[in-house]
Amino acid sequence: MQVSIKRGSEFVSYEVPLEDCTLLELLTYIKTELDNTLAFSSGCRSSVCGSCSMRVNEVEVLSCSYKVEDGDRVEPLRNSAVIQDLVVDMDRAYSFNAKAKTWLTKKEKPQALTHEDEHINAIQSDCILCGSCYSACPVYAVNEEFLGPFALTRVWKYVSDKREAGVEQKVTDVQTQGIWDCTLCNACSVVCPQGISSKADIEKLRMKSAQYGFMDPNFSSFGGGFGSFDGSPTF
Repeated sequence: MQVSIKRGSEFVSYEVPLEDCTLLELLTYIKTELDNTLAFSSGCRSSVCGSCSMRVNEVEVLSCSYKVEDGDRVEPLRNSAVIQDLVVDMDRAYSFNAKAKTWLTKKEKPQALTHEDEHINAIQSDCILCGSCYSACPVYAVNEEFLGPFALTRVWKYVSDKREAGVEQKVTDVQTQGIWDCTLCNACSVVCPQGISSKADIEKLRMKSAQYGFMDPNFSSFGGGFGSFDGSPTF
């Protein structure tokens, strides 16, 4: 089996005598048997920690679960600085969790949660911070200040939590470089290994924003706005 791995600015090809293996198994073989200078990240080997995310044939995957095919081209995640080979620096993307205050900031009085309450934001709790959504996001690719998919998903997790008393402030905090900057292209949802739809969560945050009087700022500048439109036909 032959695979090509991006190292620096070029792809390097390796012949590996393995079949029906995961990408992580293949990378481990290359590092231990062929080239001990190859750098990549891994952790749990069970699709839980998210540390082994990378791109194969221009699609984000977890290397511990992806089954390798002959001719695959492997490269690091996009939109993050490459430390070495397949290892990237995710600190900037992770920092948006702090910027968006993705935690309970103002708790209501203690109250019991029903199973229905837990179900409302259960899937957002499954995010493993693998960074695949940031790599796939076309907005983050051109705007490094964009809060991004997993931060906004986590905001929705707490906005939808009935224990959070500061919902309006959380919604206010994602108006700039946040929910209105997303193009709703769904690229993040497609590559999420946990099946989380950040697009859907951002749409919910937009609806919640409307309840607090916010609107897409792009609408206010569209053709001078709608304030002068009286419903008369134009010819």
